[in-house]
Amino acid sequence: MNPIAITIQNVIDALTKSICTIPDSVDQLITGNPYMEVTGIAVTFMATRQVVEKAYRSGVNLIITHEGTYYSHRDLPLEANGLVCAFKKDLIEQSGLAIYRFHDYWHRYQPDGIMEGLLFELGWQTFVTEHLPAASIVTLPTTTVGEVARHVKKQLGMDALRSVGNLSMKCERIGILAGYRGGGALAIPLFERHNVDLILYGEGPEWETPEYVRDAIHMRRSKALLVLGHLESEQPGMKLLAGRLSVMFPDVPIQFYPIDPVFRYV
Repeated sequence: MNPIAITIQNVIDALTKSICTIPDSVDQLITGNPYMEVTGIAVTFMATRQVVEKAYRSGVNLIITHEGTYYSHRDLPLEANGLVCAFKKDLIEQSGLAIYRFHDYWHRYQPDGIMEGLLFELGWQTFVTEHLPAASIVTLPTTTVGEVARHVKKQLGMDALRSVGNLSMKCERIGILAGYRGGGALAIPLFERHNVDLILYGEGPEWETPEYVRDAIHMRRSKALLVLGHLESEQPGMKLLAGRLSVMFPDVPIQFYPIDPVFRYV
């Protein structure tokens, strides 16, 4: 007996059915026919040109991406800005690939799907003491900031982190903020109200949380910060999603496409 055909809309419905409708969400089918049968799914942090080319060569016809395809949060093609965006748009259209942006709904899962993936990759699921709407707090056996940094680099396969503070500082309570949630409005209350010793985040304005930590240290308060990078903090969540989709749609070939960090240290 042949398996029932799975359409792109079936996949979208399965991913979003447990979450109430989010007004003005960026989640949408960027390109493609929602009623097309799915022959394969590639899950990735971002639909880079390399990802698009690889998916096309592999016979995949649906890419699920977390971040925008056209270098803007709203995924509007920036054709007026030159050839790079226009050529990428042409490639996607000619390939016949469908691209679905899965951002807001994945962040609304309980716990946040991106956060859950990061915690799993770090091996810290059992150390979670609180899930907040935009952050999670873990309580580890007493360690140091340097030891945490070494653990994070090993688990995430990173060569380097950015840090503020003393690497020999003792710490137990760690606040974690994935993606672009490192701004002062979210991070500083973790220090002040939730009494965390260390914050680990993806990215944020450099004049906010890092400068707060600098001043806190000058006041002899034991605070520290480790900065992962946006991709590095969110990619594990998309890897988790690929695994979940494999369970939901066992007859559909599903692959996780990791992408390399965009920055190099020179």
